[in-house]
Amino acid sequence: MTARVLVVDDVLPNVKLLEAKLTSEYFDVLCATSGPEALEIVQREQPDIVLLDVMMPGMNGFEVCRHIKQDEATAHIPVIMVTALDQMSDKIAGLEAGAEDFLTKPVDDIALFARVKSLVRLKVMMDELKNRENTGASLGWVKAGEEAETFEPSNTSILLVDDHEKAAARVGRMLTDMASVSHSIGGEGVAERAREKNYDLVIVSLSMRETDGLRICSKMRSYEETRHVPILVVVEDSEHGSRQLVRALDMGVNDYLVPPVERLELIARVRTQIRRKRYSDRLWENFHISMQLATTDAVTGLYNRHYMNSHLETLLHSARRNAKPLSLAMLDIDHFKPVNDTYGHAAGDEILQEFATRIARNVRGVDLAARYGGEEFVVVMPDTSRHEALVIAERLRHTVSDVPFVLSDGTEINITVSIGLARLDDEVEAASDLLEQADSALYQAKHEGRNRVVVNEEAGGMQASHA
Repeated sequence: MTARVLVVDDVLPNVKLLEAKLTSEYFDVLCATSGPEALEIVQREQPDIVLLDVMMPGMNGFEVCRHIKQDEATAHIPVIMVTALDQMSDKIAGLEAGAEDFLTKPVDDIALFARVKSLVRLKVMMDELKNRENTGASLGWVKAGEEAETFEPSNTSILLVDDHEKAAARVGRMLTDMASVSHSIGGEGVAERAREKNYDLVIVSLSMRETDGLRICSKMRSYEETRHVPILVVVEDSEHGSRQLVRALDMGVNDYLVPPVERLELIARVRTQIRRKRYSDRLWENFHISMQLATTDAVTGLYNRHYMNSHLETLLHSARRNAKPLSLAMLDIDHFKPVNDTYGHAAGDEILQEFATRIARNVRGVDLAARYGGEEFVVVMPDTSRHEALVIAERLRHTVSDVPFVLSDGTEINITVSIGLARLDDEVEAASDLLEQADSALYQAKHEGRNRVVVNEEAGGMQASHA
C-alpha cells in the first residue's frame, strides 16, 4: 500500500535517509526541516502520515503534534515521533500530545515499514468514513463534530488476554479507574468471546505459554463483529518479539507495549485507541444513518421510489438469470384526498404511517415495500408466482380495510386500498414495463369500484378479485 509521508527533521541528512528508505518502498515522500514548515505542508498537502522529529529548534515535535491534533481538519492524520530520546516521560509526553507511536533512532527498517503501513491502512478507512460523514452533514442528514470523551468503568470495557496471572492483575489494577476489565487466560474461545460483547479494546499478550496470541488477533480480524475493535499487544523486547510485532501489525493490530508495562504509557495508549474507536463508531453510525435516509421515505419509513427503482432492476435481472418468477403489486389508498381535506395533512401523514406499518407487517422478509409517491405504494415480491402474489395482495387489502385507522385524537377513519398486480413475463423488458402493467391493473381496480385486487394478465386482459 502506497501513501504520502511527511518527514520532519531539522537535520537534513536525517531527512534524506528516511526519504531514501521510504522512497525505496514506493512511498511518496514530502520533507520539512522545521515545525512551522511542517504545519504548512500538513495543511496544504494533507499527508497520510507524519514522521516527526522531537528535538527541533523553535518549535519542537511535541508542539507540532499538538497543533496537528487540535485542528479538526488534520486531527485524523497519524503522527509517529522519531527521536533519540529514550526516557519514559518523553514517550508519555508525545502520546499525550496525540502521537500514535515512537520510533527510536537509528530507525529499524522493518519496524518503520510495518508501522507506517499499519497506520496508513487505518487512515484510509477513516478518510472514507469521514468523507461519507461530510456528505451526509452537507445534506443535513447527520451532524458532524465530536462529543466530549469520558473514560469510566460504566462506559468503557476492556478484555485482557494473558495467562501470566500476576502481570494481568497488575495491568488490570492500572486500568481499574477508567474501564471495566475482563480477564481471560487464553484458549481457543477467546475470539468468540470477544464477538459476544462490544469491547472498546482488547489487550493480548504475545508471550502466553499455552495460547498463540497472534492466532487470537488473526481470528478477531476475520470476524465481522470484532474486525474494527482496537487490539493492543504486549510483546517482549527481543528478536523473536520483533518478528511477532511485525506480523501483528501486518494483520491489523493497532498498537503495542513492551514489558514491564508502565502505568502512564498504558493509560495514554489505551485512551488513544478507545478515543479512535469511538470516533470510528460515530462515523459508521452516521454513515448508516445517511444510507438509511438516502434510501427511505421520511414519512413512512419504507424504501423510497429511487431505491425501489434501482433495486427492482437488480431483482428483474436475477429472476431472469435464475428462471424464477417475480411479481409486483401497486397499491393506492382509496379516497385519500378527502382525508387530507377533511382532517388536515397531519392526519394524512398519520394515515400514511399506519398504512406503511400494516404493509410492512404483512409482507415477507424477502419482499420489498416502498412508497412510490403520494398515497401510492409498491411491493416487489421475488420468487413469487401469480397465485401466491394474489394471496399476498388480498391479505394486504384486508389488513387495511378490516380495522379502522385511529388518529392521535381518537378519530376513527375507515380506509380501503386498491391494488394492481403484475408479474414478470415475456412482455416485460425493463422495470418500467412491470410498473406500467401494475399501474394499468391498479387503474382498472379503481375504475371497477375500488377496494379490490386486479391482476394484469400477459394476454392483455384483467382478472379482478372483488371485495
